[in-house]
Amino acid sequence: MIDELIRRSIREMVGGGGPPVAFLEPPGDRGLFGPESIAWKVHADFISMMIGGISSLVLQALHPKALAGVWDHSSFREDLKGRLGRTAFFIAATTYGSQEMAANAISRVNQIHQKVTGFDEFNEPYRANDPNLLAWVHLTETRSFMRSYESYRSEVLRSQQKDQYFAEMKILGEKLGATHLPDTYLATEQAIKQYIPQLHYGDRAKTIIALLDHFPSNLSSKPFVKMISRAGFLNLPDWVYPIIGRPIPRRIERLAMSSAIRLMAIPVREALKDGVAAHSLRRVYGSPK
Repeated sequence: MIDELIRRSIREMVGGGGPPVAFLEPPGDRGLFGPESIAWKVHADFISMMIGGISSLVLQALHPKALAGVWDHSSFREDLKGRLGRTAFFIAATTYGSQEMAANAISRVNQIHQKVTGFDEFNEPYRANDPNLLAWVHLTETRSFMRSYESYRSEVLRSQQKDQYFAEMKILGEKLGATHLPDTYLATEQAIKQYIPQLHYGDRAKTIIALLDHFPSNLSSKPFVKMISRAGFLNLPDWVYPIIGRPIPRRIERLAMSSAIRLMAIPVREALKDGVAAHSLRRVYGSPK
């Protein structure tokens, strides 16, 4: 009963249905990265990935050109769950899917980006396949996922493992058209800061961030969803808070949230233990490992 309540709460945020049987085929296919990769380890933790997803969307909303593509060409404001669900599937397909599944997911996104053009709120032209914008999205996502894993997963990664994650994800970012991507944690943090002069917290960004801050959910799922959303805001870099008019969170607040998330994550991880990563291991090795 508790497992089903957890799954229902997760569907409230990202949608989704039954067992991910599509990840069982073809036998032996290792996908883009393989089970030994750090990407497989980091992306397997649904809780930290959802938290990282929220913080990456907050960051992306601060770039007028990146936000314009979402504002003009998606149903993000009306269907937040659908947007997160599509993003979650893309991450799953490119991390755990077969070579063909990953290639199809990448091709589909690249085709969509070709058509997304227009003018931002300053009447400046933008195109979604601009390598500068693609790099911003890539940098904010990878930084957010790793930072969330560090904060909300008990397992400690060595510096070399963290850098390996960014080197692996650079491969994916380049397949999506981003260029000059860093391949270490420190270089990623530095690259993100180079974008600060391009950021703007205007009415559009305020609308999106308010939506993320008050994530729509039904009554039974509200405590779970609210905690994930709040943790996402605590997962931002410190330099972001003055931009969005919020105080930098105190250390005790971050520690309290980390403790709460780790406690809540125990039944969530148990409920999701036979998810995408487990199915993909069966594809590669032929049996649970």
